[in-house]
Amino acid sequence: MFLKTLAAAAAFSAVAAVAAVPASAGQTFDAVKAKGFVQCAVNTGLAGFSFSDSQGKWTGLDVDLCRAIAVAMFGDSEKAKFTPTTAQQRFVALQSGEVDVITRNATQTLLRDTSLGFNMAGVNFYDGQGFMVPTKSNIKSAKDLNGATICVQPGTTTELNLADYFRKNKMTFKPVLIEKLDELLQAYAAGRCDSYTTDASGLAAVRAGQLSGKGEHTILPERISKEPLGPLVRHGDDQWFDLVKWTLIGMIEAEEMGITSKNVDEMLKSDDPAIKRFLGVTPGYGKAVGVDEKWMYNIVKQIGNYGESFERNVGKDTPLKLERGQNALWTNGGLMYAIPFR
Repeated sequence: MFLKTLAAAAAFSAVAAVAAVPASAGQTFDAVKAKGFVQCAVNTGLAGFSFSDSQGKWTGLDVDLCRAIAVAMFGDSEKAKFTPTTAQQRFVALQSGEVDVITRNATQTLLRDTSLGFNMAGVNFYDGQGFMVPTKSNIKSAKDLNGATICVQPGTTTELNLADYFRKNKMTFKPVLIEKLDELLQAYAAGRCDSYTTDASGLAAVRAGQLSGKGEHTILPERISKEPLGPLVRHGDDQWFDLVKWTLIGMIEAEEMGITSKNVDEMLKSDDPAIKRFLGVTPGYGKAVGVDEKWMYNIVKQIGNYGESFERNVGKDTPLKLERGQNALWTNGGLMYAIPFR
């Protein structure tokens, strides 16, 4: 019995030792490390998610995630650079190597994972497609849009969902396809379209941003799709994939643990073994992904946990005024659930 116990312990130790070794670095991880910054594909301008002000400073939920990846890699949020991309440009930019990761409100789907050759590194915003109309139109439901002209960006899941929804409900519509968001919104505001459709978060963002001062606009109640938005990386580099994925999971885990940018220094003194491992006081997690042991401490200190990023960029005290909803922690009725740091 003693020998069996000893053998089992040895086997467990061997597994633990293997688990502590990072996956072999591939081309992206090595290239990012060598050049000294992370290049992220972001939206050309979407309030709350990725938006550049007149000084060229980028802010938003997706921007925070890019900066967090830079912190994980280099310990410095300023080691992030941003490439504005349209819906059609973003995937080419990643495939070609122009960018290292997409942090740009991109819906994760089967074909994007397989046919395009991407890995889906988690969800940082659960969304659903909706419709917006001028309030003066008195349209109350998507079912009232039969025969309508609808503005939509090409090369998106939005375009396909739109066609499916109208076909399923035996309705007709006329699409107005415009790639650049600013041009599309100008067409909508000028009355060329009866409605504009995209993810509900995007509708809230443009209503608070580009459409501000251009009349009143109503977001209709229906959600016609599931839109899990999150970072994408190329196939072929497991260590880069691991770093991006666990950076996002770590921001969620920090919120679950109650670790914030304001109390993270005090949390370093915690006796909780899970917190000590998470913040790098007890080493292991940094080595597992090939970075500094204090990577999660640095992320929380410089960027904050997921909840802090959400509230700062799109929460109820921002122009978007979004409730946490599906993006609340699972303990609060939402879908945000961190895979265990073990």
